[in-house]
Amino acid sequence: MVHLPDVQERKARGRSIRETVPRSLHAGWLEPESRPDPVTWLRAEETDRVPHLLGLRYSRMAASAWGFLRGSASLMAADLATTATSGLRVQACGDAHIGNFRLLGTPERELNFDINDFDETLPAPFEWDLKRLATSAVVAARQNGFSPDACRAAAAGAARSYRVHMAEYADEHPLEVWYLGVDSATLEDVLARADIDAEQRRLARKRIRKAREKDNLKAFRRLTTTVNGTLQFRNDPPLLYHDRRDSGVVHHALSSYRSTLPHHVRVLFDRYELVDYAVKVVGVGSVGTRCWAVLFDGGDKRHPLVMQVKQADRSVLEPYAGPAEQDHQGRRVVEGQRLTQAAGDILLGWTRNPVDGADFYVRQLWDMKGKLDTQLMNERALALFAELSGWTLARAHARSGDPAAIHGYLGSGQAFDKAITAFAVDYADQTGRDHRRLREAVRSGELPDESVTLSSLPR
Repeated sequence: MVHLPDVQERKARGRSIRETVPRSLHAGWLEPESRPDPVTWLRAEETDRVPHLLGLRYSRMAASAWGFLRGSASLMAADLATTATSGLRVQACGDAHIGNFRLLGTPERELNFDINDFDETLPAPFEWDLKRLATSAVVAARQNGFSPDACRAAAAGAARSYRVHMAEYADEHPLEVWYLGVDSATLEDVLARADIDAEQRRLARKRIRKAREKDNLKAFRRLTTTVNGTLQFRNDPPLLYHDRRDSGVVHHALSSYRSTLPHHVRVLFDRYELVDYAVKVVGVGSVGTRCWAVLFDGGDKRHPLVMQVKQADRSVLEPYAGPAEQDHQGRRVVEGQRLTQAAGDILLGWTRNPVDGADFYVRQLWDMKGKLDTQLMNERALALFAELSGWTLARAHARSGDPAAIHGYLGSGQAFDKAITAFAVDYADQTGRDHRRLREAVRSGELPDESVTLSSLPR
């Protein structure tokens, strides 16, 4: 058993770190002269991606500064590595932008508000996740045309919420922290008391209701069809399409994945039979990585299971935070998610392609997931969403890090909030500059666009 100093000692440790790494050092972003051209940086990532999908990726990133931020986690990771940190580490999400905080189903068929994407998870400084969250709040607010004050308020709300809730977790017993989460009842209470108008409250409740309905059965109805009596995925290129060359990889992946499941879940999985698979394009930053939707039949074609097999590369944080403990990148994603989320998918597992050594993780494709669309939010609603995200990030970090030490470092005043807000505004400016550079590269043909993707799909 690991002996931990008491709470007061750990808080004192955080305060002592503050003397050598003042919170003011987190403020502001100044682009270094040696910073690489963003287009050159993104092109260097093409090696491990499916070539004919690159145009779709760049088109999605070029559509807006928000799209660029979502697709450039590796570039921001390199930039964050040049900034000051306290040295207090957590199991970081690695891509904690505000769009990755969503409604997610629990094994008990309840809903939690939690972090969704763990492709980049790795032990790293807690500040990196928070800075990406705050920056994304500013970029999302600007996307909606909000005033500069409203943009700053969204970032400040995320930082303040993180600090306040980390203070609460600092005084909780570890087991209590592990049990805590933002469930649907808590979310409803927040909505009822929030300073938002009736329309925004209605939209939020509608999203909660739709998340409950977004399950395997809905995925089955939307994504599949019957051809000559055979159940299969619909072809909807470039987002969903068949490529029979993948047969060997998919079949091996699923047989190998089975061994990573707990015994009781293996019994459940064995009740399903593989029916079909198709390439599935998801997200922005993930476009071009290998990903399949896989359809299983539960015996009567009325109880399907739709799974996702998704490529897992090394975390974008690894060059700066150190390598993962796991030697399998799919396992890194799964174990990071289990450590961080309040409750997760029981079918999470991992596998490896024996031919080229590529790693993958496996999960349910839709499992009561609900996205809260920032583009439909007004200023107050987005500020509330940022606060909820900051709260959730604090809870996630408190599970793997030392909440007392982090609280000791953050303090009880607003100095840290102001520093993070200043960084977020400045880095949002950087994101705008990078986006304009990418957009020009797509316009000029320096980078491919979506039309290249459509013309080169497998026939």
